[in-house]
Amino acid sequence: MQDERPALYDVSKYQLPAVTVDVVIFSLINRTLHVLLVQRKRWPFEGRWAIPGGFIRLDESLEEAARRELEEETGVRDVYLEQLYTFGDVQRDPRHRVISVAYIALVRADAQTIRASDENSDVRWFPVDHVPAPLAFDHDQILAYALSRLRSKLEYTTLAFQLLPELFSILELKHIYEQILGEKLDKGNFYRKIKEAGILEETPYMREGRGRPTRLWRFRRDRPGDKQFVFRWREDRRE
Repeated sequence: MQDERPALYDVSKYQLPAVTVDVVIFSLINRTLHVLLVQRKRWPFEGRWAIPGGFIRLDESLEEAARRELEEETGVRDVYLEQLYTFGDVQRDPRHRVISVAYIALVRADAQTIRASDENSDVRWFPVDHVPAPLAFDHDQILAYALSRLRSKLEYTTLAFQLLPELFSILELKHIYEQILGEKLDKGNFYRKIKEAGILEETPYMREGRGRPTRLWRFRRDRPGDKQFVFRWREDRRE
């Protein structure tokens, strides 16, 4: 017997919005937190800077679309991605009713080669405190939300390690936390809390410099629970 249920649903009766993905990609460059933006060369918002992104295809998942758009628009690939939030203000795009699913990405800039796509005139890293505002669409709001989420997740995830090489010093890790949080942390308390969290593995390697050699560490990927730990940075702020 033929299934009659599909006939009960007529998709043409509904006004369907378009769906896009936008990827807020962060990196640490010259010891400062940066965000990667593209410069639009078409209407709408011609000449404005924007978060990389675009429309999803019918045959791909949201994350697949995010990875594709990120590589097509910036050349960045093989990055850590995490879904951020869905932005759906009715007036956010002058072309059509568009809903955007935003993602956060964290990369080491020295491990990526960026390039602009044919749809954009430029792609560039900007310090998060010196973004060329206003951005296109509602991307100022998306960027602000991404920064807020990134800061809050430092308390219970190891996201900061995505910005580090395999071997690093405690001071380098502390600096990344300070750059993301936008404030100084007490050195002694930070060192104690990070060691107590059990997420670091001491290595036999030292880094030579002008002063005393510095011990290098690595992230313990085999730790039970992996990315879950509690680090209350607010207790470690320098007054």
